Amino acid sequence: MKLTVVDQSPIQLGSKDKRPAPQLSVELAKNCEKWGYSRYWLAEHHNANYFSGPSPETLISHIASQTNTIRVGSGGVMLSHYSPYMVAEQFRLLATLFPDRIDLGIGRAPGGDQLASHALSYPGNATHGEVYSRQAFDLKSYLEGGFDDDHPFKDLIVSPYTDYNPELWMLGTSGGSAELAGYLGYNLSLGLFVAPTGQKYDIIETYKNAYVQAGHKGEPKIMVAVGGACADTSEEADYYASSQLYKKTLAQTRGDDQPWVHPDEAQDGIKNFSPREHRFYNLLKESFVIGSPADCEEKLNKLKTYWQTDEFAFLTVTHDFESRQKSYQLIAERMLG
Repeated sequence: MKLTVVDQSPIQLGSKDKRPAPQLSVELAKNCEKWGYSRYWLAEHHNANYFSGPSPETLISHIASQTNTIRVGSGGVMLSHYSPYMVAEQFRLLATLFPDRIDLGIGRAPGGDQLASHALSYPGNATHGEVYSRQAFDLKSYLEGGFDDDHPFKDLIVSPYTDYNPELWMLGTSGGSAELAGYLGYNLSLGLFVAPTGQKYDIIETYKNAYVQAGHKGEPKIMVAVGGACADTSEEADYYASSQLYKKTLAQTRGDDQPWVHPDEAQDGIKNFSPREHRFYNLLKESFVIGSPADCEEKLNKLKTYWQTDEFAFLTVTHDFESRQKSYQLIAERMLG
């Protein structure tokens, strides 16, 4: 099994290590390389008081320079904010600096609120995904070719070093994104952690069928991204995971988007949930991979059988950096050791 880290550079107020979160991302990446992870992906978020990673390409460059073998990439660049040409230039340069180690994952979501979207496009007008498919096509064409002869940008040079390219991935949570990824020839990263229900294997079939029908060569790669937490015991894992599950439940049911709280505070808050909030919390928990190393191994193997892939991305957010880092270590020792 291949494992990837998805790092949102969370601001974890309970950490003993008080360095800024992006510096802790570097620390975690170096250790995850040592533990055998295949990839380390950085997320993009704007105007948030609990994430500190607005620029994946900046962190990618630094982390790649501090590691040796692990692939480093974006999970993902929120393409609606940017010119595909600019993104192609950035990632061709990264691939030139760090050959065969750079992944470019793109996503449709804004990674922030409407105010941030307007600020990122100002003085132009923000797009909200309505031209995403065109942007994704243009981005791949800049890097790998594919423009029609009458395309206005077909003669643009991204970089003279055309042999250096990132591996292209598209993030998705539904059949629509999967079909687009297959049609354009991107690898697919399916985000199970985004929503607790509604994602079935036919998403993968939709993706594969679109890939084949479009005539792309080779086998596409499929990664399934799950949320979770691993600790020495299942009880301890439940305790640490409660911070993330509590925060996500409040955001989805009340629109209350606050920083992570201490697990003790989360446990107290859960007791006061309404029946609806309890249902959402339990559905969310069931969709995550939470438990002891043996528990997590069992759950990942079940997911491997269902989704028919051996590549998983793991997203862990706890109240403190130390328990988060240990979670990644325990998973790796059990699954990769």
